[in-house]
Amino acid sequence: MPKPLIAVTMGDPAGVGPEVCLQLLANEAVREIATPVIFGDARLLSRCARLTSLPAPKRIISEIEWAEKYSSIDEPAVLDIFGFDATDFTPGKVSAKTGAAGYRYVEKSIEAALAKQVAAVATAPLNKEALHAAGITYPGHTEMFAEKMASERSCMTFYSEEMICSLVTVHIGYQDVVPALTTQRILDVIELTVDSVKRVKGRAPKIAVCGLNPHAGENGLFGRNEEETIIAPAIAAARAKGIQIEGPLPPDTAFIATKRRTVDAYICMYHDQALIPLKALAFDTAVNTTLGLPVPRTSVDHGTACDIAWQGKANGTSLVEAVKLAAKMA
Repeated sequence: MPKPLIAVTMGDPAGVGPEVCLQLLANEAVREIATPVIFGDARLLSRCARLTSLPAPKRIISEIEWAEKYSSIDEPAVLDIFGFDATDFTPGKVSAKTGAAGYRYVEKSIEAALAKQVAAVATAPLNKEALHAAGITYPGHTEMFAEKMASERSCMTFYSEEMICSLVTVHIGYQDVVPALTTQRILDVIELTVDSVKRVKGRAPKIAVCGLNPHAGENGLFGRNEEETIIAPAIAAARAKGIQIEGPLPPDTAFIATKRRTVDAYICMYHDQALIPLKALAFDTAVNTTLGLPVPRTSVDHGTACDIAWQGKANGTSLVEAVKLAAKMA
């Protein structure tokens, strides 16, 4: 079976994206299962390689060559995307220029995915401040991919050896969480998660759904009966479809070790409900993925880390794991 061709976006040029992409290109384990192509800037990556003592890219492809020969690429490479001055920016400094460049790499990867030129996409981190400075108002990758790939339903899910978590709401403030919770939205996230985990694990998964309020509402004592009126009906609907599911569980005990051993995936109501336990347990190895897209998309679970960018300090494990999962899903 041929190895899948994976588009890997370089992320914000001023962050750790270029550095972890260089680590990825040199990773022999990745080469065995996939062919990663970095959608980014070749001169910038060469400059980053010199400063961090990492191997420089060996294969560089122009956009014209990509259009004509993408199907014959069989070794890790860099797709050199025109439009960014690799000398006119400061590593570690947020700017509109780097935000626009990072967004352009994502756009190009989505175009390649929709054209079936690549089997999956893995993304290095973007900087939201830089995106907004460039006039790009998406909250993050998830919303970019969902809109541009015209997905009827999608959700953000994090995979790790320790736990798998799907988010019902993502990058919104806490005051906006309850209005965004609906029974149908929760059921959509449950079904997307079941389908994905079943494909990865090869069996029907066991799902746990977290409550919204402390102690999962304590039978209406806390909150405004969100557990009873919004979350429980979604669980009942999923159970009626044959899904192995439990909840709503008190969030403060849902992630203890004994419970994690009996659960394949968690459904969480808001961002930090999932991300705090997940990053405490698997910061360097967790992988972010968007479910519900026509093409698999995975990502690192960390940000641009501008404070350590281009210093040889970045840990590329999460991007390696993202590409491995993308290859498996593809």
